[in-house]
Amino acid sequence: MTTPWSYVLCGTPRTGSTFLCSLLTSTGVAGRPESYFREPDERAWATTFGLAVAADGVIDYRAFVAAARRAGSTTNGVFAARIMWGTMDLVTDRLRGIRNGAHDLDVLTEAFGPLRFVHLRRVDDVGQAVSWARAEQTGYWQQGDEASTEPAIDLGRVDELIDVIGAHNSAWDVWFEQNGVRPHRVTYEDLTAEPDHTVREILNHLDLVLPTDGGPESQHRKQADAINAEWVRRYRSAHR
Repeated sequence: MTTPWSYVLCGTPRTGSTFLCSLLTSTGVAGRPESYFREPDERAWATTFGLAVAADGVIDYRAFVAAARRAGSTTNGVFAARIMWGTMDLVTDRLRGIRNGAHDLDVLTEAFGPLRFVHLRRVDDVGQAVSWARAEQTGYWQQGDEASTEPAIDLGRVDELIDVIGAHNSAWDVWFEQNGVRPHRVTYEDLTAEPDHTVREILNHLDLVLPTDGGPESQHRKQADAINAEWVRRYRSAHR
């Protein structure tokens, strides 16, 4: 197999994707995966790329995609992007254009070249939902953010987010099946326990070799703490 032009890191929030993106970027050979196509961030990325925007978003979406591809590629030509389930339909619909009716994979391949996929999920959906609910409350999603309020347990919201997580994971599985995709699968639990091994397995899936001048590194760290653990305990106690 030749080196792929692109790959997509697929997931749902609070699965360690920011940590994984930074590890992959640090290798220098696996692209620079970011959420380039997340709708709330589109105007900020367009400004960074020097592209014109209108009230409803970028004026030329294909130019935006081309700029994202340049920004997200390492010198070996590998491009990477992170796409959460809620963004996939947006990306494929906006790329489809005159190819109306084409399979999603065909549309993505036309834009990004030959593609591979990495699917990141979390085995502990309660822990994931707790982390998601807490981030929503406080506004603290990743290292560098400023928390706007103190967290307060909301078991009802955790319940809702467990349903959302299940629906999005199922939707990814259906999408992979419909498009004939066999993703490389990674769990949050394996990633946080063995980040170096996890990255090496991903690079192997991509037919890439980690440079010999050092392993993957990240400034991001696992965020779960005693507050998360207590919320998880109380949720599970309430649902026995």
